[in-house]
Amino acid sequence: MDAVVDWFDGSHRDLPWRSSDTTAWGVLVSEVMLQQTPVPRVIPLWLEWLERWPTPAACADAPLSEVITLWGRLGYPRRAKRLHESAQVITQQHGGELPHELDALLALPGIGDYTARAIRCFAFGYPDPVVDTNVRRVMARLERGEAEAGPPRTVADLHAGQDALDQVEGTQRQVTLAKGLMELGAVVCTARKPQCDQCPVLGACQWRAAGYPPYEGKRSPAQARYEGSDRQARGVLLRELRASDTPVPVSFLETLLTDREQFSRALASLVKDGLARYSSESRDYLELGS
Repeated sequence: MDAVVDWFDGSHRDLPWRSSDTTAWGVLVSEVMLQQTPVPRVIPLWLEWLERWPTPAACADAPLSEVITLWGRLGYPRRAKRLHESAQVITQQHGGELPHELDALLALPGIGDYTARAIRCFAFGYPDPVVDTNVRRVMARLERGEAEAGPPRTVADLHAGQDALDQVEGTQRQVTLAKGLMELGAVVCTARKPQCDQCPVLGACQWRAAGYPPYEGKRSPAQARYEGSDRQARGVLLRELRASDTPVPVSFLETLLTDREQFSRALASLVKDGLARYSSESRDYLELGS
């Protein structure tokens, strides 16, 4: 594992949230934005977000409608709402500073175990195991000789991550290893076309030693199609609401979708999630949540 640390020190991508002057808030924003979203799409929005709201207090003071509008088409807009809610909790309950205790981070809206541990590790320097899809794939190939990691196993995955960290000495090198394993899976040990000739631990890889056998174990359920889904329908309606400075007639929004039942579901879910609301003047008009 020391080879991964050394490789990361000399080869990692220059991502803006890895800058030494990035705050814990900046790390939190990056982790939420990176959920199910590629890095190139996140970078410009992350930079714009931190320029507009450099602190949790600044974000907490902004109207939710402004937050959702800036989020734009990044996808899964509930993440924007959760960030806004987290900013309010951080401001009101933690004096505007991100807490570093795991339980306190897990209590923030929309923050799960992975994100909480990533914040502790990347923002505060705690040598916590940070196990995402990339890390699980690297460990499956390197340690078990399997092409894929299979469905997530939270406890077992955390134990495997901790075992990996324990193979290097010193807190700082353990933190770097956590970053390095993730980076290795993102740019070298990729799912479809691994660049094995660039791998710093090729000689220790059990998958390579076994002759790169195909995966025959259980798989995670396939992600639902986006095209034609209710999630796409929600996006269509949100896009129209973001583009308008005034409440939008519900009758007009209904014309944007061909399936009336899907329109009703999408509309109801947006209102339920707080991403949209009926105008105070009339339920015939809809606007962004605030």
